[in-house]
Amino acid sequence: HRGLFERKYPRRLSAAPDDTMNAAFLASANETRQKLPKLTHNQEVARLYRHALKTLSSWAIDRDIFNEEADAMRARFDAAKGCSPAMATRLLKEAKAELYNNTHPDPYCVPYMPGGSLFMRNPPLPMEICYPDGNYPADAPKVHLNPDMTVAKEDTGKSAVGSVLVDFTKKNME
Repeated sequence: HRGLFERKYPRRLSAAPDDTMNAAFLASANETRQKLPKLTHNQEVARLYRHALKTLSSWAIDRDIFNEEADAMRARFDAAKGCSPAMATRLLKEAKAELYNNTHPDPYCVPYMPGGSLFMRNPPLPMEICYPDGNYPADAPKVHLNPDMTVAKEDTGKSAVGSVLVDFTKKNME
C-alpha cells in the first residue's frame, strides 16, 4: 500500500522540509526587522552595562543583594575606563560573552512589554477607525505607538510604524 500511496501522491517538499520552512521564516523575519543604528563605543558600553543590570535583576530578587552585586559590577566597569581602544574592544567582546553565559532562562519582564501579562491588553484603536472622516480633534495624539505602548521614534531604532516582529521567546520586538 505504501508504494501505491507514494506514486499517487509524490512528495513536493525537499528532503529536509524544516530547512525550507526555516529559510522562509527567516526571510520573512529579516524583512520585518528594523535596522539598528550604528553605535559609538560609549553607547555600546552604556547599553552593555544597562543590559547587565537588567540580567542581574533577574537573578538577584533581594534588593540588598542586587545593590551589592551592582556596586561590584560598576567597579569592574570603572576599572576598565580609559584603556586603549584595542583593549576596550577585547573587554567589550569578553563582557558580551560573559553576559550571554549569565543570561537568565526566564528573565524578568515589565508587564506591558512582550511576554508580560499586560502586553497589548488594551491597545489604542487607530485614528482612522475612530475618526473615519479624517476630522481629528485638536487634542488627539499626533504620535504612533509601538506594541509595548512606547512612542515610536525612528532615531532610537524602535519604531513599529508598519509591521514589526514581536519575538515572545526573547521577550522583545525587532
